[in-house]
Amino acid sequence: MSLMAPDEARRRILAAATRVTGSEAVPLSQARGRTLASDLVALRTHPPFAASAMDGYAVRAGDLSIGYPLRVIGEAAAGHPFSGTLGAGEAVRIFTGAMVPNGADTILIQENATRVDEHHLVPTQTEARGRFVRLAGLDFAEGDVLLPAGSVLDARRIGLAASMGHASLPVRQRPRVAILSTGDELALPGAELRSGQIVSSNAFALAAQVSAAGAEAIDLGIVPDTAGATRSAIEQASDVADIILTSGGASVGDHDFVQGALIAAGFAMGFWKVAVRPGKPLMFGTRGEVQCIGLPGNTVSSLVCTLLFVVPLIGKLLGRPGHADPGREPALLGRDLPANDLREEYMRASLHRTEAGLVATPFATQDSSIQRLLVEAEALLVRPAHAPAARAGEPCEIIRL
Repeated sequence: MSLMAPDEARRRILAAATRVTGSEAVPLSQARGRTLASDLVALRTHPPFAASAMDGYAVRAGDLSIGYPLRVIGEAAAGHPFSGTLGAGEAVRIFTGAMVPNGADTILIQENATRVDEHHLVPTQTEARGRFVRLAGLDFAEGDVLLPAGSVLDARRIGLAASMGHASLPVRQRPRVAILSTGDELALPGAELRSGQIVSSNAFALAAQVSAAGAEAIDLGIVPDTAGATRSAIEQASDVADIILTSGGASVGDHDFVQGALIAAGFAMGFWKVAVRPGKPLMFGTRGEVQCIGLPGNTVSSLVCTLLFVVPLIGKLLGRPGHADPGREPALLGRDLPANDLREEYMRASLHRTEAGLVATPFATQDSSIQRLLVEAEALLVRPAHAPAARAGEPCEIIRL
């Protein structure tokens, strides 16, 4: 099979996701990072009453005249309103957040008032009617739809939801992502390595990446390099997951068993080579509503491919708008680059800002085995397939990391 363009591969993966996950209610304290399952409607008006924006005196604007005394008849503090009604020539001492008393329409701030005695003040400045009064419903009114379905709940949105009167929120259930690491050469971090072994890091990195994208990661451990063990692990993953991620074994060597195991387990193969660097040996298959993406064993390649193909899939299952957008933005190239070949390339790059704009400088070394550079990178610089040679300062596109 010839190499598939990354956009087409992503389109096929997303097209195979025919549903979004179910919903559940979670308390506000557990809502961070979750996705709203339905539009959120305000249960109350905020603020629920006209409130003072400043410390000072609640007055009637028509009564204000420099040097003309007003009689202070009481006090209003936040949570402790004045129970009476303000009349002509009267004022109520008021503090920020307190309910504006009946009859008052303006706040005379304390800096513009001189207290004559316990019961009288003299204005030193007049104010327009309504000055420093926050009207009821200034922020929102009961029944307003303020947070649409698909919103990712962060501190700002959770705070707004609380002000709207919600103690719990309807959120999408997290898609379940089972992660399989294949390879006899792998050993867990902290274990003693036999000759020829390396530390297995992919499962931990992938679990963190899919969790950050809104999914529930299920680590099913290291799978031995045999056809039977690989098929058994895929069958087990199919019982517990919406998405299966295999790491390694996705190529076509004698010890690469993932494709054969998927076919034996009843998966229909969509593709197994993509024109992307890093990440060419990427495969995709489906069995019912379960989707399997076979990632390269190389950590950098697997993380880049997860960003390009798995994160958008999780977004679709969560019903997030714009889920397929990898978040590209324009920048300027920081150094000369040679012409590109037939694979779309994602180059680790640093960022800095100049008077000309944001500059992305790809590292001189792009070997996909070097994990350290992925940590040092601030963005992936995207080079289209067959891109001509480019000079420093020319426009480019990046995906921030």
